[in-house]
Amino acid sequence: MTTTDTTLLIILTVLLSLYFLLSSIAVFFVIRILRNVRDISDKAVQVVDNVETAAETLKDASGKFAILKVIKNVVDMTQSKK
Repeated sequence: MTTTDTTLLIILTVLLSLYFLLSSIAVFFVIRILRNVRDISDKAVQVVDNVETAAETLKDASGKFAILKVIKNVVDMTQSKK
């Protein structure tokens, strides 16, 4: 091998090793970001489940309170007639 070939081989080897190093670092950060996104989406699912549960509870409570309101209105109407 001539000096030119050796120099070119060294330059290409250095560039390839830098490429692999930078690619490894980039993959590490992408994996880290994806884990954070997954954690955030899991928390969002939990929040949605809690909101759904609260909405169902309020819906059930509003139905029960509606019956109480009707009874109260009937009582009020009968008392106002007397």
